[in-house]
This record gives sequence, C-alpha cells and structure tokens, in this order.
Amino acid sequence: MTSQIFYEVLMGELTLRSGDPGAGYALVLDSARRTHDPQLFQRATEIALQSRSGEAALVAVRAWKQAIPDSRDARRLELQILIALNRLAETTEPLRTEVAATPQIEKPVLMNVIARNYSRATDKTLAASVVEQALSDELKLPATAAPAWAAIGRVRLAAGDTAGALDAARKGLQADPAGEAPAVLALELMDAKQADAEAEKLVKTYLDNPKANVDVRMSYARELAQDRRYAESSSQLGLLTRQQPQLPEPWLLLGSLQAQAKQDAAAESSVKRYITLTESQRDTEERSRGLTQAYFVLSQTAERRKDFPAAEAWLAKIDNPEDVTATQLRRAALLARQNKLAEAREIIRTLPASTADQRRQKLMAEVQLLRDTKHYQEAYDMLVQASTATPDDPDLIYDQAMVAEKLNRMDEMERLLRRLIAMKPDNQNAYNALGYSLADRKVRLDEARTLIQKAVQLAPDDPFIADSLGWVEFRLGNAQEASRILEAAYKQRPDAEIGAHLGEVLWSSGQRDRALVVWKESVRADAENETLQETLKRLRVKP
Repeated sequence: MTSQIFYEVLMGELTLRSGDPGAGYALVLDSARRTHDPQLFQRATEIALQSRSGEAALVAVRAWKQAIPDSRDARRLELQILIALNRLAETTEPLRTEVAATPQIEKPVLMNVIARNYSRATDKTLAASVVEQALSDELKLPATAAPAWAAIGRVRLAAGDTAGALDAARKGLQADPAGEAPAVLALELMDAKQADAEAEKLVKTYLDNPKANVDVRMSYARELAQDRRYAESSSQLGLLTRQQPQLPEPWLLLGSLQAQAKQDAAAESSVKRYITLTESQRDTEERSRGLTQAYFVLSQTAERRKDFPAAEAWLAKIDNPEDVTATQLRRAALLARQNKLAEAREIIRTLPASTADQRRQKLMAEVQLLRDTKHYQEAYDMLVQASTATPDDPDLIYDQAMVAEKLNRMDEMERLLRRLIAMKPDNQNAYNALGYSLADRKVRLDEARTLIQKAVQLAPDDPFIADSLGWVEFRLGNAQEASRILEAAYKQRPDAEIGAHLGEVLWSSGQRDRALVVWKESVRADAENETLQETLKRLRVKP
C-alpha cells in the first residue's frame, strides 16, 4: 500500500466516522479500483451496506468482480445483494457460475445456503423459478440431483407451493434413494396438511434404505411424538436403539414415551442407559437439559410405585437454575401424594413470580394439586377468584367447567363450556368435554354426537376425542361402530380411560375374553383411573 493509498483509506474511514458515509465509501472504493485489493473492495461494500445503500453496494461488488473476475467472495456478495434488492432475474447466471465453481464435496452445503437465501426473497415464486433454472445442470448429475431438488423444494415451500415442494422431494429421492436432503424436506412437509401423508410415505421409503441417516430417523421419531403417535414413535426409537445403541438421545426420548405409556420398568432402563452414555460427555446446555428430563422421568416412575424417597432423590440431582420452578412443582406434587397438602401448597406459594405468566403458572399448579387430591371446592373457589380478574380467559373458563363437573354442578359446567365455545369456536376441548358429559349421563345423545363430531373435525388425530365419539356411539346403541372407533383409539394410545370404555363395549357385545385382556392392560397402566375403577365396580369384574 503506497502512502497515497494509505492516506485515502484513512481519510475514507475518518470521513465515515464523522457522519459522511457517502464520501467515505467513494474514497475507499476509488482506492480499491486502483489497487485491485479484495479487502478494500469488501470494505467499500460493507460501508454501503451499513448505510443501507444497496445500489452502492452493488456498484462496489461489481467493480470487485470486474477487477478480479474469478473472485468467489465477490460473486457471493453480489448474489446476496441482488436477492435483497429483489432483482432476482439478474442472479440466474451468477448463481449458475457459483455452483459450477464449487468443489463437489462442498455442493450439498451450498445447496442449503441457496435455499436459505432465496427463501428470504420478497418474490418467492420468482425465486423458486430462478433457483430451478440455475440448478438445471446439477439436476442432471447423479451426485448432485438430490440436494439440488431439495434446494428447489425448500424455495417452493417458502413460496407456498406445497405440491411443488412435494414433487421436488419425490424427484430428489428418485435420483438418489439414499439422499438425505430430500428426506429432510419431506419431514418438513409432514407439517403441511396438503402433503403430510404423501410426504410421510417418502420419509418411510428413505428410512427403508440401509444407508439412511440416523438423524433423519430420530427427527421422524420426534415428529411422530409431537403428533401424539406415540406407539409409532417408540417403534422407530426401538429400531434406532438397536441399530445405534451408543447414541444417547434416542434412549432418552424412548424412555420418556415409555414412561408416558406407564411402562415404568422399560422407561427406567432406557433413561438410565441415556445417563450412562452421557457420563463421559462434556457439560453443555443440551446435556444439562437432557439430564433434567431424565431425572424427572425417574422421579415420576418412582412416585408411581410410591417410592417417595427415591422420587425426591432423583429431583435432588437436578442442579440447573432454569429448572428450579419445574423441580419445585414436582416436589409439591410428591408431597401432595403423601397427604402433605399444606406443605405442598406452601412450596408453590413461595415460588418467585415477577410476571403475569409466572403468577398464572403458580395458580394453575395449586389448582391442579387441589384437583389431584379431590379438594374440588377449594379448586373451584380459586378459579372463580382468578376469573374475576380475567373473566375472558379461555383456560380458566375450561378448568372451572371441569371442576364444576366434579362438584356435580352440571348446569354450571354446561354454561361455562357453551360460553367458551361462543368465545373460541375452534376450541375442540370444549366441544369434546360437553359432548362427553352428555353422553356419559345418557342425555341429549344426538346433540352429544354432534358436539363430539365437531371436536373430531378440529382435532382428527386426538385419541381421547375419538374415545368420546366411540362412547357416544355406544350410548346410542351402535356397538359395532363404537368398538371400531375405540379399538383404533386404544391402539393409538393405550390409556386406562380408553381401555375402560373399550372393555365395556366388548363386554356388552359378548367378547368377554378380549374385554378382560384390555382391562388387565389398563389396570397395569393406571389402576387408580376413576373411570376404570367405576366401570369394573359397576360391572362387578375383577380382571
């Protein structure tokens, strides 16, 4: 750098800092043009971008390209600026050139960058078209077709073209059945209602390939769990733990699902395996969160077998400050189970609550303690008091209705639920609760079915709402249809309440051996379930 260039650059920076970015930009860019120094071209581009002058940044980066034609940094910056300026049509050739210049091993990463950058464009439909044109050569090559189609699919998805994105995922997997990128795209499409079933077929096809990436199977298992398809998720996790037993994360999710299904011995084995596998790992936020979840699961299973000292011991291992509130709430629940309700409530009341959300969390936790210990009147009074301050809170209205039912105040429950439906016509829980209450009491059964069918429309995959529909069909005398619905719900979620209803339908239809099997499974899952206990007592059955 000559003294003259040094002086110009220094003056450019000083001018910029004095509040005149235009003059500073001009001085630095002039120096860059005379020296062909890529650092000075980059600095001129940065000054323009910091000043929010996209056109000036484009001038600088194109001067950089003219001076150093093979500069990939210049080309990449030009692409980013053109996308930001929504001048997408001008990016086709630079993008094609950039892809061609990228080494083969780097192209999968580049495809992800392309998808991310073009998905941010204002005109996303045009962006998808440009990306497809620029990647046309890559689509013909076996080594790059799969990631290229995945990039095109992601930009199509950003443009709202779900069908086009699904088609791209399909073509990507046809080009390479072991292609991870199209499979990941198909996983993303499982959240889109227009493509979920077809997308899932693509994911399953990919996972059938021996070369399938374990991370994709893990993501699929998480997706299934989020969709409440717990049995299918557990099946995927079981396969994953057999194939890759040294991976910790699948063991934790599997153990959590087993605990949710009240398969406590299996849950404890899986979660302890996770703890063992993470012992040699360095302390990270992810590991801390995982251990907290593991200790909660082990505390829960110990509590269910009424080993309260062990349950407390697992909670005592949690040392993450972010989990103090959750840990204390679990501790309060343990005390309540031991008939120490006053101590449990005191723990909740002493929790810090500086925000409205925290105060609400404390309220709902205390109400839940009262409900769990059957102190329904006190729970109801707390909810009424809270509703006075926030009368239109839908969650408070729903909980108040559920407690009113426990107090046998059916008119009050119905009034509250109808008010909630008027406020929130898409609240499936309100329709379901009201419909089930009518069906269970054998009153206004046609109306009950209509209400529950509305809930099914709003949440077609919810096994508990399906349970309500099966129950109302049984009350209407449609035992065969009831059995079909309840069998499917019980298969999806072998819950004690669903099992109680399915068992009664089977019992009344003469399938008593099958009924006894279902009831025995339900007793093992949750012997304290009120519906199950009432059913067995009423029918005088001891499974």
